Amino acid sequence: MEWIVPLVTLTGMEIVLGIDNIIFLAILAGRLPKEQRGYARQIGLILALGTRLLLLFSISWILSLHQIVLTLPDWAAKTEEAREISWKDLILLAGGLFLIAKSTFEIHHKLEGHPEGHPDHSPNTKSNFAMVLVQIALLDIVFSLDSVITAVGMVQEIGVIITAMIITVMVMMIFAGPVSNFVEKHPTLKVLALSFLILIGVVLMAEGMGQHIDKAYIYFAMGFSFTVEMINLRVRA
Repeated sequence: MEWIVPLVTLTGMEIVLGIDNIIFLAILAGRLPKEQRGYARQIGLILALGTRLLLLFSISWILSLHQIVLTLPDWAAKTEEAREISWKDLILLAGGLFLIAKSTFEIHHKLEGHPEGHPDHSPNTKSNFAMVLVQIALLDIVFSLDSVITAVGMVQEIGVIITAMIITVMVMMIFAGPVSNFVEKHPTLKVLALSFLILIGVVLMAEGMGQHIDKAYIYFAMGFSFTVEMINLRVRA
């Protein structure tokens, strides 16, 4: 029974880390026709589980991501010592840039829309569905990287980690639909969620540059903003 405490702890941590994944999944799936959204969410979460398991079984490869790829000069790193960039740092930087760019584009699309004749103005097609899955897969890699590394650091038993990941994805599958519908129903909440993703993108870029930011500050800011928006929705209702 010694595995129960680490399993519960790790599952709770994975669920918390998966919140941003659900939000991003809901926003991407929201661009598809209604009949495809649920299908896209399910495939996206299965991809997320597959990515986590592949990274877990490739733990030696994950550890090799800390190998130095390039070194920034002192003036570029803005520190007394040159900044060394590893493969993990590059993945975090690329993921952060993608999140910021994608979220900014989605906010623009939500507020400005697209003129007639723009490809996104017409109904979504199968190619758009495939593009959504590609974007989900790319972000799953970024979101899963730190999740797997943290899980391996917390628990040594592979079976416990796999069980926690499966439970997490099952919980995400249960709540992905309600979260997506709630976000889609309230446009201001969708913009707030996209702002959260921009914040997460900035954090990923900071981590990639070696600037550690305590996640507690990020979660507090997100929780406070979400609470204020819930009060606004309640008042307007």
